[in-house]
Amino acid sequence: MRKRKKGRKLNRTKDQRNALLKSLASALILKEKIRTTEAKAKEISSFVEKKITKAKAGSLASRRFLSRFFADKVVKKMVDDLAVRFKERKGGYTRIIKLGQRKADAARAAIIELVK
Repeated sequence: MRKRKKGRKLNRTKDQRNALLKSLASALILKEKIRTTEAKAKEISSFVEKKITKAKAGSLASRRFLSRFFADKVVKKMVDDLAVRFKERKGGYTRIIKLGQRKADAARAAIIELVK
């Protein structure tokens, strides 16, 4: 039973799920807008928002923490660009726009983007 368990499994094992989250989060941070399924978008949203909040500290410790999850280019953009942009904002850095069903497999599609 999955009582009081957070997160979605996304039909993957733990290591595959973590790799998927990291790659989608990196793409979202670099491109600032990606199209994916609704479930993945909801899962990425909380993952990315926690990391952006950590990046707002701007310390060496936070850079090292973020480098465990992301490449150097992504960490640099988070600390230098996104942390400055969201300095006054207390949360809600992402927006999910639902698009309806995909034609190919009828999965619920969504766009997730960083708020301006």
